[in-house]
Amino acid sequence: MPKMTTCLWFDTEAEEAARFYCGVFKKSKILKTAYYGPGMPKPEGSVLTVRFRINGREFLALNAGPKNPFNPSISIMVPCKTQKEIDTLWDKLTDGGKEIQCGWLTDKYGLCWQIFPSFMDKIVEGKDRARSARVLKALMPMKKLDIKTLKQAAKNRK
Repeated sequence: MPKMTTCLWFDTEAEEAARFYCGVFKKSKILKTAYYGPGMPKPEGSVLTVRFRINGREFLALNAGPKNPFNPSISIMVPCKTQKEIDTLWDKLTDGGKEIQCGWLTDKYGLCWQIFPSFMDKIVEGKDRARSARVLKALMPMKKLDIKTLKQAAKNRK
């Protein structure tokens, strides 16, 4: 089965956005760019698509017009091992964007991201429902997630 690729629909910012995302994430690369030809909906020679890779995951940025802006029903989830990694990604992705609740943000292109500690699934999805409730209670008022606070909530048995 062929690998799946996420297609991101932009108005005219596909190339700019792909370069931005590749600048945010260390293991990333622009792979290929395709251009509109004669008689197509956008000017000949303008960028149609930019294929790029972030951390081994392939994306396709498509310039297709303003018809379908991003919304929070789709987001890119990024598990982070350290608070420094969370802080760095958060700062870069919220520059020109917007902080949302629970580790969610919208970048300057309107794409939604979830920046969270990589251990979250273990402490929220486990059998200990009381621990899960404590962690979620600590998480809910946060915008950028704080690992120390979440780990403390997981340990406290008050």
